[in-house]
Amino acid sequence: MSYGSPAWRPWVLDEENARPFYKRAIELGINFFDTSDMYSLGVSEEITGRALREFGRLDEIVIATKVFYPASEATVWWTPTLKAAAPNTSGLGRKHVVQACEASLRRLGVDTIDLYQLHRLDPETPIEETLDALDLLLRQGKVRYIGCSSTWAWKFLKSLTYSDAKGLARFVSMQNHYNLVYREEEREMLPLCLDQGVGVIPWSPLARGLLARAGKEPTPRKTGDAELAGQLYDHRSDAAVAEANRRVATARGVSPAETALAWLLSRPGVTAPIIGATKMEHLDAAARALDLELTPDEVKALEEPYEPHAVRGWIRG
Repeated sequence: MSYGSPAWRPWVLDEENARPFYKRAIELGINFFDTSDMYSLGVSEEITGRALREFGRLDEIVIATKVFYPASEATVWWTPTLKAAAPNTSGLGRKHVVQACEASLRRLGVDTIDLYQLHRLDPETPIEETLDALDLLLRQGKVRYIGCSSTWAWKFLKSLTYSDAKGLARFVSMQNHYNLVYREEEREMLPLCLDQGVGVIPWSPLARGLLARAGKEPTPRKTGDAELAGQLYDHRSDAAVAEANRRVATARGVSPAETALAWLLSRPGVTAPIIGATKMEHLDAAARALDLELTPDEVKALEEPYEPHAVRGWIRG
């Protein structure tokens, strides 16, 4: 999401400034790259495809992208008005799923998408129709695996059950909202993923930068998503969790990003957090977190200030 067109979001890096991050990521051994057709309205996929073809070995790289939002509107959240205005270029009906996949393949410049994910579930489309369309894409060789993103655990299990009953491809991954300041996924989604053998690749692992700041006063970054950041991270316990993370990081002599990511990497079921990097240190800190092992006392200190939240970050329909 960090690479594409600054015209879409002011903090997004253009291709010239984004290329070094792909090169450095591959040098660090990173082989999983996650994008979406709606990031910079398709430009992110174009940049990602060109960079990975140049710097990496595509047979070793896993390319993941997503479908749901229109790739023609600078929108973040689904609304009934949006769906009414673009019924065939948004959502998860068969027509849009198939057309969006073919468009993503062209932009990425590849023959097959390794992991094709539902960016959100579509409250306007039966999940059975969507799953049938995804299975078609797998049988056509356009997609290798399918994944899902933030939703109710019962809806996710319904999807897995339908796929099993009909002999269709099932979801292999869940990209959910999970970090130190938002842990509601621990109630049902994470146990479900562990039970079903589904990999977990959380988004917003640093809570939009809240868990990476060294200062005590967390201030929203100056972006077009400032309102969204407030909607996600305005709970009364968030600041206390961030402060606990800073204390543990200071005591260990590492950055707050490293302790927050190390905690997330240690959680049962978590395969790999989806990080965003607009400074090279962001990427290097994330790599260093792989070697940071927290003690039980540190984990306790990080988790103790947390208080239950309402559902944040996904469509509730």
